[in-house]
Amino acid sequence: MSLTTLDPRTALVAIDLQNGIVAMPTQPCPGPEVVSRTAELADAFRSHGLPVVLVRVSFAADGADAVPGRTERQARGFAFPEGWDVIVDELSGHPGDIRVTKHNWSAFHGTDLDVQLRRRGITQIVLTGIATSIGVESTARDAYAHGYHVTLATDAMADADAEAHANSVERIFPRLGETGTTAEIVELLAKTRG
Repeated sequence: MSLTTLDPRTALVAIDLQNGIVAMPTQPCPGPEVVSRTAELADAFRSHGLPVVLVRVSFAADGADAVPGRTERQARGFAFPEGWDVIVDELSGHPGDIRVTKHNWSAFHGTDLDVQLRRRGITQIVLTGIATSIGVESTARDAYAHGYHVTLATDAMADADAEAHANSVERIFPRLGETGTTAEIVELLAKTRG
């Protein structure tokens, strides 16, 4: 286990676990498994009185608030189906959870996530979500740059590209924080709060 500790004020931050994204094919596990493990973590965090942050990505119907940069990969049109950006049922229904809507890869850029965490005295975040190499990695990089301790629940994340997922987990995440499984994080949470 590479995890050393969880700070007294740690928050769970779940990235883009919403209907349209969870339904996409992902590696190394399908979206519903990511959701199930994240729900287990969320239940553990809530039981210890720690914040759960549910981040979703969404755009205006005309795409006017989407990132405008030119890229080599053609962006999809903005005809998303109704409800694609709704947080999955397995994580919804907890009024105490913090909800953040982003329009970029990182949950920190252009949102109030940092303010929400700092006002609650949060010094560490545990990250889960889809996609590992995009939303999760971008948020982890920004969390690290903002001075948070970062823990990454590597079995509670997935990506459309298995190689991209592996690159993030094996090469990038160890430079940004500590990694562990859902079971390891839940166990450490119980030990440090028991």
